[in-house]
Amino acid sequence: MTRTAVLICPGRGTYNKPELGYLHHHHTERMDLFRSFDAIRAEAGQDAITALDGASRYGVGKYSRGDVASPLIYSASLADAQALAEDIEVVAVTGNSMGWYIALAAAGALTPENGFRVVNTMGTLMQQHLIGGQLVYPFVGDLWKNDPARKADLLGEVARINELNYHTLALSIDLGGMLVLAGDEAGLQAFEATHPVVQDRFPLRLANHAAFHTAMQAPVAAEGRARLGSDLFSQPRHPMIDGRGKIWWPGATDTEALWEYTLGHQVTAPYDFTHAIQTAAREFAPDLFIVTGPGATLGGAVAQSLVLGGWRGMTDKASFQTQQEADPFLVAMGRADQRALATG
Repeated sequence: MTRTAVLICPGRGTYNKPELGYLHHHHTERMDLFRSFDAIRAEAGQDAITALDGASRYGVGKYSRGDVASPLIYSASLADAQALAEDIEVVAVTGNSMGWYIALAAAGALTPENGFRVVNTMGTLMQQHLIGGQLVYPFVGDLWKNDPARKADLLGEVARINELNYHTLALSIDLGGMLVLAGDEAGLQAFEATHPVVQDRFPLRLANHAAFHTAMQAPVAAEGRARLGSDLFSQPRHPMIDGRGKIWWPGATDTEALWEYTLGHQVTAPYDFTHAIQTAAREFAPDLFIVTGPGATLGGAVAQSLVLGGWRGMTDKASFQTQQEADPFLVAMGRADQRALATG
């Protein structure tokens, strides 16, 4: 019996110390694919991803860099997407932030090698420019109860800070029960100074992250378009849900428009991951939501997005956990206790 699934690809921040060796541990049979990525890296004089993944030590300063993290995450995620059990039918693909690039390859709109070129180029450009930064702050509490008033207040504060002279701050990603904010140092510090620490760790600065999905990235987007032509893109094999909740359908995708979105709006405007997940649930009603590795942190944002959308009548963390324990429908391939649910 076939199980339908929406495939969800992660973004930056998911290849950390516990993930070192992910490619060698889970995907020895795909080393030829990884070596083709190494060849692309060699052309640019960059370290091979097989060597980076096979290193004996993990250092945050190195592995959180855009030109290192992005290709490693892409390789791990795409390999996971290729490792799904035969009874799983992918009905749609989406991703968070950089995960959109991976989704393009997982859905067939980019070849594995061209997807790698896009990710490696954009990750390298982001690192070279490193314009601004990001922080994370939740608007829901530990119970995941929707609090639209709290969210509106926080976004109002973001707008107020952004109006100050010599301050830039904006919404970067709508991420389940969390807001990812991006701006310059003055804008980020102003938010941190006026918002209390919650859940022992927020507001949380993200190391080596630029002000993704804001107008500050316009120079990176322009350089990306100059280096990556629209001829890299083709019709997807699976429907794709982008960071606005728009669905790109196989056989009906304007590949020029897809290129323009991917290296334009997607880079310089807010990314609504919550809406993408809710669209996936409502339009495709899958049996499973499968989050590819590396890491498993995106699972929480997926669960929160479903709860905030009232999927299957869920209204809080407890109702999600009840349904998940009875019949697991959210599978994180980066979790050892869940991986076999997707790989068979």
